[in-house]
Amino acid sequence: MDKINEKIDLLKDDMVSSIQDILRIKSISGEKEGNAPFGKGTADALEYALKLAERLGFKTVNLDNYVGYAEYGEGEEYVAVLGHLDVVPEGDGWNYPPYGAEIHDGNLYARGAMDDKGPTIACLYSLKAIVDAGLTMSKKVRVIFGLDEETGSGKDTEHYLKYEKPPVLGFTPDAEYPIINGEKGITIFNLVKDFKNDYEGETKIQYVKGGDRSNIVPPYAEAGIKADLKGEIIDKCESFCERTGYDLKAEEKDDMVIIKSKGIAAHGSTPHLGKNAIMQLLSFLDELNLGKSDLTDYIAFLNKYIGMETDGESFGIGMEDKVSGKLSFNVGVIDFSRDLGKVILNVRYPVTCKYEDMMTGINDRIANTGIRIENMTHQKSLYYPEDHKLVKILQKVYEDQTGNEPKLLSIGGGTYAKEMPNVVGFGPIFPGEPDVDHQANEFIKVEHIVLNAKIYAHAIYELAR
Repeated sequence: MDKINEKIDLLKDDMVSSIQDILRIKSISGEKEGNAPFGKGTADALEYALKLAERLGFKTVNLDNYVGYAEYGEGEEYVAVLGHLDVVPEGDGWNYPPYGAEIHDGNLYARGAMDDKGPTIACLYSLKAIVDAGLTMSKKVRVIFGLDEETGSGKDTEHYLKYEKPPVLGFTPDAEYPIINGEKGITIFNLVKDFKNDYEGETKIQYVKGGDRSNIVPPYAEAGIKADLKGEIIDKCESFCERTGYDLKAEEKDDMVIIKSKGIAAHGSTPHLGKNAIMQLLSFLDELNLGKSDLTDYIAFLNKYIGMETDGESFGIGMEDKVSGKLSFNVGVIDFSRDLGKVILNVRYPVTCKYEDMMTGINDRIANTGIRIENMTHQKSLYYPEDHKLVKILQKVYEDQTGNEPKLLSIGGGTYAKEMPNVVGFGPIFPGEPDVDHQANEFIKVEHIVLNAKIYAHAIYELAR
């Protein structure tokens, strides 16, 4: 056994305990609170990580609670490990407390266990193992702790690069193995329509709401319908569910019928692995034949051109390439009132395709519908060729430590590699293991925490030596 792996084994108990501690901090990135730009929970998680780094013997820097880092070594150039301490909301359906960090049958359960607190703290211990092994490196190493990755806004990395130069080489432990050398371009935007003309009749949709984030396939959505014949809507809902297999329930509440739709959550980069509660609900609402209005027209539009599709084909943007496959299309959030309808889309286009071509398709589709685009954010696609130095080094480390072929992957998920130069996605999910990011009962195997730490320690050493 080599020196590094020996040191990781000695650090195992302390490493797992520290990961449990930080997982118990509810660090959902949100609104500014005092001196915490992304909320108190994220600032608390950063404070914990920096204190831990100091205890392990590293220099630390906190850049205004936007981002922080632990550093070891000397010199101008540095190698970076870039992880994030913010998490998505926990949602429902957990078998164990989402912030309990409990271990059952060798699995550590918590929001952030895999994405991305667990692997990030493991990297801190990877660096500690290199130091304990007495190995020298020619470059500095930084483990960077981001706090705003899950919103996709990039404010943390933007703040970092305002004060610090980028690394010469690095990786983010926030993807999957072997190596992610391609990432799809990501767009997040609102499709908005004003509801100016109402429809006649006694049955009216009062609201439609669902979803928390654009990058999660929504597991729940509901609509409130004002109606005289409530029993008729409830009966229609039951027969609709029998016919489609969708999980909808209708119940009376005051002067309304509330329609509740349950789906299956999944990451917005792999919407085909989930079941979209919003689109299930709209499919039912479209069958109620409520008459013509701006609201019902918008529902009909969404059903006709999106429906349960997750590749944008009917929307006119069904792009695909050999490197990264099909475009992915997720309706993440809906908010309809009597006056305004808004859906938030998360659309990821293939690595060799062009943003401009996708936007042409979107604009053509919504032309003359009264629907407009608002709050567009865009991250360009990312692609490192297979002969790139960073790719070759990480391939060798992965093969040496696992004995497995270091295949190159392109993904729909967006990592910090898009925000930070000279960085690729590297682990922590092993081939054949379930991707539990953003799902109920998120977990990481304790044995995989240790294996990740060993792989990451060798990666850091090889990149910095």
